[in-house]
Amino acid sequence: MKSTILPLLPFLIGASLATAGDYDPKGPIVDKSPPPFEEKEIGVSLSFDAYSHFISYGADVWGDGSNAGNYGFNPSLEFSFPITDDLSLTLGTWWDVNDKGVSPIGGQLQEVDVWTGLAYDMGFVEVSTTYQQWIYGSQTEQILDFGFAFDLPLSPSVTVHNRLDAGASGGDTGTVVVVGAEHGFDLGPVSITLPVGVAFFATEGFHGVGGDTGFGYASGGINASVPMAFMDSALGGEWAFNAGVTYYHTDNSVTVNNPESDFIVTNFGVGVSF
Repeated sequence: MKSTILPLLPFLIGASLATAGDYDPKGPIVDKSPPPFEEKEIGVSLSFDAYSHFISYGADVWGDGSNAGNYGFNPSLEFSFPITDDLSLTLGTWWDVNDKGVSPIGGQLQEVDVWTGLAYDMGFVEVSTTYQQWIYGSQTEQILDFGFAFDLPLSPSVTVHNRLDAGASGGDTGTVVVVGAEHGFDLGPVSITLPVGVAFFATEGFHGVGGDTGFGYASGGINASVPMAFMDSALGGEWAFNAGVTYYHTDNSVTVNNPESDFIVTNFGVGVSF
């Protein structure tokens, strides 16, 4: 019996290896199939918001002051492209539409902002850089921001805002550092956030001639977001109604052109993400 099976062993072993995979007679079994392709989804967020004031780093752009009834329309659109699991690219635009001034762009379109940015998630902190162009007043203000968002209680963040070209701002180029934090919680289906921020100006005249350096403004508010499930099923995406109230205290020696040092900004709108 042994003499009958032994001569066949090499052929039996070869056959079993051939059925197990690609057999390489000079080495072990090799899996030559390509790795599975991991598709990374592009994120899209679109919002249709109305604001009582247009606030740009503490500056009350349209001088609304204590008048909270003349709302502007501020739609925005952003795309997020994941490059790796930790690195993403963003492209976006934001518009200011109102009747508070004569538009050099046309109609009630007062400003168009565009930006592109990169964000890298390091685990305990997400680091980002964003280049922006703010187009208004027949000129373009150019911005380069650096952001640091920490994965810690109260979600602390630091934004280093650098104006590279003053455009039609009426101020000078320079830097503003904003330190922020927020607390979030749910009340049933409603998501509540309580953001706060403090800004320090490193450049004289950032918001106009005679402006000082140092503390520029502090803000605190409450924002609420309510899911709109009926919109999800009808149009796709994740829809929500958003509303908020933010109080600003500004230093008129830094934000020199504000009509009021203290004022309240209200907003509401609808947003969707895909």
